[in-house]
Amino acid sequence: MPTPDLRASERRVAEALARHGLPGRVTVLTELATTAQMAADALGVELGRIVKSLLFAGAETGTPYMVLVSGANRVHERRVGRLIGEKLARADADLVRKATGFAIGGVSPFGHPQPLPVYLDEDLFNYATVWAAAGDPRSVFEITPEALETATGATRITVT
Repeated sequence: MPTPDLRASERRVAEALARHGLPGRVTVLTELATTAQMAADALGVELGRIVKSLLFAGAETGTPYMVLVSGANRVHERRVGRLIGEKLARADADLVRKATGFAIGGVSPFGHPQPLPVYLDEDLFNYATVWAAAGDPRSVFEITPEALETATGATRITVT
């Protein structure tokens, strides 16, 4: 399918992928994919292959933490907080935009204004490739879990 011109947020992700030497290409979907299920349906893949880029804030420090989660999983916030070393709270839309540069529904693991501590759901390694948001609810990119881990500097954890 021909790729229409990318929006600024999608270009930022494409440029970040290129900087990391990743072969991922931003794919613009024909429909919005603001949820993991919508993305899985649009791509015709298992829900578990969708990467949810979730932002949490340290309850004491306010530090933003990105947790990359398999679309089939829900984050056990207390357990993940213990693994990170700080009680967690969900980040609000303003913090998500400030820390990542993206609006909720299109948050990418790449292209943030500043580096973030990143944690990666080990269940993503059950798949040869996974799909993550590319800066907009209409766009995604495909990547191996290993490349995602390496390029983001993520720490592998159990999120459930």
